[in-house]
Amino acid sequence: MSPAKTSPRSLRILVSFLAGLALLLGTPVAASAAAAPSAETTVTWSVKPADTAQGRDRPNYAYDLLPGGTVGDALYVANRSPQPITLRVYAADGFLTEDGALDILAGGAESTDLGSWVSIESSELTLDSGASAEVPFTVAVPADAAPGDYAAGIVASMLVTADNGTVTERRLGSRVHLRVQGDLAPSLAVGEVAVDYHGTANPAEAGSATVTYTLTNTGNTRLDPNVEVALGGPFGWARVTAADDAPELLPGSSLERTVEVAGVVPLVLLSADVTATSQVVSRTLAGAEPSTLDPLVSQGAAATAAVPWTALAILAVIVLLVAWRIVAARRRRAAHAREIAAAVAAARADAAGTDAATADADADADAGRETVPAGAVAEPGSSNDDVGPATRASRRSP
Repeated sequence: MSPAKTSPRSLRILVSFLAGLALLLGTPVAASAAAAPSAETTVTWSVKPADTAQGRDRPNYAYDLLPGGTVGDALYVANRSPQPITLRVYAADGFLTEDGALDILAGGAESTDLGSWVSIESSELTLDSGASAEVPFTVAVPADAAPGDYAAGIVASMLVTADNGTVTERRLGSRVHLRVQGDLAPSLAVGEVAVDYHGTANPAEAGSATVTYTLTNTGNTRLDPNVEVALGGPFGWARVTAADDAPELLPGSSLERTVEVAGVVPLVLLSADVTATSQVVSRTLAGAEPSTLDPLVSQGAAATAAVPWTALAILAVIVLLVAWRIVAARRRRAAHAREIAAAVAAARADAAGTDAATADADADADAGRETVPAGAVAEPGSSNDDVGPATRASRRSP
């Protein structure tokens, strides 16, 4: 059998069919690259400060400018995903979260400070898988900007839609720190200090205390505070200390801190002293530098009752036992004294009764005797042998 032959016309039809099929299969791929990924889609990208005239291998952006000054820089973005991605690039004002971390306003929120001074050359960026790009931007400080430190962030973000329709913004970015040159007035306040003592059931064991306080940056510079919390009884007796490594504070920011201190001896009154020693964070175009300003020392204090209730309860029981023993001893002595008094009274009563009986007997004996008056003669047969002289005298009469 001879092999089958394909005519040129059939070959053209086959090629046209395959080309159309390829176009049909390629259309959904292009559409999926433009669509927002779902929450289950694995999308990865990275950002960092680009290597520019402002620095290389930097952890973030740091500038030191005069009012009205400008500086240009760039953000490096790389797509680590297996598919193309489209990212939105923008800048926003920075703020401190409750735990002291630096965050920026969400996309769409209006910035009023440094975030509004940053101009992005391209607000949207599409990258193929494995591709990277630099996004230039410019920082322009207003001529009337107040001296001090400002914070913001430049991010590359993506909106992700969940199955239930919830849209979440995923974003990665780099910090931007700017110091506007002028008069710097660092200031830190330690306030709202409170202390709470926690005792133990063991009277020989020390308790613990919880100290809360608030740090408020009332100046115009970034501050890096180191905090020491000291607790002690009256006159500083049994003093214990603990350190709190507080995060950096932006101007105008406030943080509430909590410190747990162990080994606190309850001495009825417990005093807590909070001392914050703050360094002014210095930033220049070359990066971080030691501050030339003197450290700030800020203090706050509070007091509370630290009563050793277990020891007092044991002492109270001992006092009650001693008091009960004393009262019981006094009662026994009083009862014994009453018994002695009763016995004496009874003895005296018996003695008095005996004397009365004797007296009565003597009286009865005296009453049984006959008394013969003078000149009288005793009757014959009388048993009274005791005859007085007068009787004898009358017997001698003729």
